[in-house]
Amino acid sequence: MATITLNVSTVTPLGDRVLVKVSQSEEKTAGGILLPDTAKEKPQIGEVAAVGPGKRDEDGKRQPLEVKVGDKVLYSKYAGTEIKIGSEEYVLLAEKDILATVK
Repeated sequence: MATITLNVSTVTPLGDRVLVKVSQSEEKTAGGILLPDTAKEKPQIGEVAAVGPGKRDEDGKRQPLEVKVGDKVLYSKYAGTEIKIGSEEYVLLAEKDILATVK
């Protein structure tokens, strides 16, 4: 069986898919209490690492995505497919699952 080594440059999303690098979850509460791993919530903010070429419209033309590589985005909590590349966590999701860009 062949082994494939993945890195961000070898993963290219298709259609209107976006690869987002997940931000680290909070280690402490606002009051300074350390959180154990079981109490941490899955972050919903990340940075766009790669984007697909866009969805095709009825005429067969590509519609470009509204986000680009480097944008910080807020996405739906249970959206996409989680992927681990090296020691980093990513989520591959459809553009419709992105709720907003964060400045």
